[in-house]
Amino acid sequence: MSARFGPAGNAESFPYKSSADAPKWLKEIGLDCYEYQCGKGVHVGEATARKVGAAAAEHGIVLSLHAPYFINLANPAPEALQKTIGYITGACRVADWMGARRVVIHSGALMKRTRREAQDIALGSLKEVIKACDGEGFGHLILCPETMGKINQLGDLDEVLELCTLDERLVPCVDFGHLYARSLGADDGAEAMERMLKRMKQVLGPDRASRFHSHFSHIEFTPGGGEKCHRTFADDGGYGPDWAPLAAAVARRGWSPTFICESAGTQAEDALAMKKIYQGFAAALG
Repeated sequence: MSARFGPAGNAESFPYKSSADAPKWLKEIGLDCYEYQCGKGVHVGEATARKVGAAAAEHGIVLSLHAPYFINLANPAPEALQKTIGYITGACRVADWMGARRVVIHSGALMKRTRREAQDIALGSLKEVIKACDGEGFGHLILCPETMGKINQLGDLDEVLELCTLDERLVPCVDFGHLYARSLGADDGAEAMERMLKRMKQVLGPDRASRFHSHFSHIEFTPGGGEKCHRTFADDGGYGPDWAPLAAAVARRGWSPTFICESAGTQAEDALAMKKIYQGFAAALG
């Protein structure tokens, strides 16, 4: 297998009204995966979800789903945990209707706690989430805790990898744009990409590391807070991170991650550019 590429939601150039037409369009332009967006809440019905899933199966598009943004695994309040469980199991239900295997979830906010305190709360919350998902029949789905872009959020690479040690089914969603932003541009270039991929292999083992989920886009950040906004590959403001070193490192390893492009409006076009660059490195390796 090789890496897969596709957009988060529908690009501005998407020529149809319904997301049920997205798989057909993505296949036509040369992409092979699609992340359905439920970031603002799970508002899709079963009939629509099954249409998207049927179209994806017909056109060979691998689906994932982004759960609501307001999930906070680091909130210790019992009522907050129950809301988080509801958001995630609701997202899993839609993913199951679609035939999507992966559900991306946010890690949470520090809420004036130390990183260690927040992480320990998140570990306990995620255990309860997994138990609830199993209880509702979603044990076959893969939850993907995501690295976050703001400095005051839980979810640097080591924190997400530690969350993933709770269960073999967990696969990290490594957002390289977020890591670039929260490091104020330090996590960029060949050395940084090698370091991060090696760390993933060290914590998760070679098999799970090779199948990681990923978001990628250029991101603008502020010195005090980290992530400000997503940009496009065409923006000329010098935004990072650089895709080529990551593409080369993944191709050299022969890994098969899923790369979801989150560019602001040009996510399909930029995903295709990412795929072509990756294929160039893979072809050069023979």
